[in-house]
Amino acid sequence: MRIKQLVSFILLFILLLTFSHPTQGFATSWAYPFVVWKGFIYEISDEYVTNIDKKIGHVTKYSDMDSYRGNFSNSYPKGTKYYSIEDIHTDEAIAIREKNGKYKKAIRSGEYMGGRYDYLGIAKNGVTILLVIAFCIYFVKKRRNK
Repeated sequence: MRIKQLVSFILLFILLLTFSHPTQGFATSWAYPFVVWKGFIYEISDEYVTNIDKKIGHVTKYSDMDSYRGNFSNSYPKGTKYYSIEDIHTDEAIAIREKNGKYKKAIRSGEYMGGRYDYLGIAKNGVTILLVIAFCIYFVKKRRNK
């Protein structure tokens, strides 16, 4: 009887621990259209450019609901090409080739934080679960020895 209570307690504790440390949500709402290139987010502007230099990459994953690693976009499909712009460093802006053959300017707005794992949270949860299991094993063994 006590073992069933102990197992129930452990399962309940793990369930509560899981919900107490939420990770990424189920859907994402974006403030603006963007592409990600080399770990940086580039916000799509309304400006078109014609002074294209060379191809530098392409969209590897598209989603308007989730966040991913790599050359991700919330507005352009997989395969959309990125280009550098003459006389503008890629730290400032890049160009995105649209379906109509025109190039839209995308302005770098900072480091992309999406698509990363919360390793610290995972480690904390893992250590907590192991400590609870170790305590429960110790408690059960101590009770049996009485």
